Amino acid sequence: MMMLSRRQFARSAAGAAMAGAVVGTSFWNPKRVAAASIDPVPIPGGSPALGGAYHVFGPTPDGSLDPIDAEPATITDFNGVAALAYINGTVTRTNTKTGEVLELPMMLSDMRLMHGLYRGVDAKLHQGAFALV
Repeated sequence: MMMLSRRQFARSAAGAAMAGAVVGTSFWNPKRVAAASIDPVPIPGGSPALGGAYHVFGPTPDGSLDPIDAEPATITDFNGVAALAYINGTVTRTNTKTGEVLELPMMLSDMRLMHGLYRGVDAKLHQGAFALV
């Protein structure tokens, strides 16, 4: 086992740091680039039941919001899988300070998942997954 003096160790460490800095700067060449947005393009319009202000349609079996064949995806130029579920049930809320427990209804909670290729606002194709709860 080879023993190094403090001076030898300090020189070796300084040399290694200097070599790393020189080599590292040759690989790291920062350039100023414009950040490309990969946000998806939303679907045009929206549900008349919501005033058309939100880019979402609410297809329901009974047609109470939108027809059953309304678009479930919330982004346009999309090629992939879109899943939609309306969840009913109850949730339990517990106040951690008082210990009070409330059981509350959860009715028609709209949950969606989209996974696939989409055209972003930068006009390029991207792959991604999105969830809407």
